[in-house]
Amino acid sequence: MFNKRLLMAGVICSATVLAGCNEGGSEATDKAAATDAKATLTTLEQKVNYAIALNMATNFKQREVPIEVDAFTQALTDVRDDKEPALSQEEMQTVMQTFQEQQMELQQQKQKELAETQKAEGEAYLAENAGKEGVMITESGLQYKVLEEGDGVSPKAEDTVTVHYRGTLLDGTEFDSSYAREQPATFALNQVIAGWTEGLQLMKTGAKYELTIPSDLAYGPGGNQGIPPNSTLIFEVELLEVEPAEAPEEAEAAE
Repeated sequence: MFNKRLLMAGVICSATVLAGCNEGGSEATDKAAATDAKATLTTLEQKVNYAIALNMATNFKQREVPIEVDAFTQALTDVRDDKEPALSQEEMQTVMQTFQEQQMELQQQKQKELAETQKAEGEAYLAENAGKEGVMITESGLQYKVLEEGDGVSPKAEDTVTVHYRGTLLDGTEFDSSYAREQPATFALNQVIAGWTEGLQLMKTGAKYELTIPSDLAYGPGGNQGIPPNSTLIFEVELLEVEPAEAPEEAEAAE
């Protein structure tokens, strides 16, 4: 398995060479190398090599792994020329395990730093937002502003609600929107984040609120898809319909 990894790593070298990457060369040399590289991409095999190498190199760059051209070149030529690998299977296993551990530690550190940054930015935003006209604050720290009053019923935590909503991060990035899907969402109110469960119970059918939800009432330090850890979230929510939960005695009768 590690031989294959090393071989694929070696393939990246071909991408680097074909792309005309020469760290020590002049700009003119780089341009000439790039021109030559394009000229050599004529056969199917050359194009396949380039495509695979480009994907690998992109993956390395995204993961912030330095591309060691000489090491790639050695691995590639060793395999091509049937030479004995420079590292034994045991050494490769140790190297890969150490590398994976380092990457994991690096990722955890980045997540920690991001969480701390998001927490601080969220607290600063909440403090500023609290002073804005029309913003109300509940005991839990949830902030809400009435955009449109409703005249229907208010849901309870056990009820099912149908809503239209738009969710954004503090920088305005939209991470979810039923409006964009052109389809309202229906769900049990006690099965969503705490800020929603609390906030929608303040609303009446037909109402439209802006909910500013602290991270501890949202996704907390774990974050969610498209939502960084410890993010304070802003939702524009329109309560369309409330379906009361079935009373226990009614459920028993139905059974």
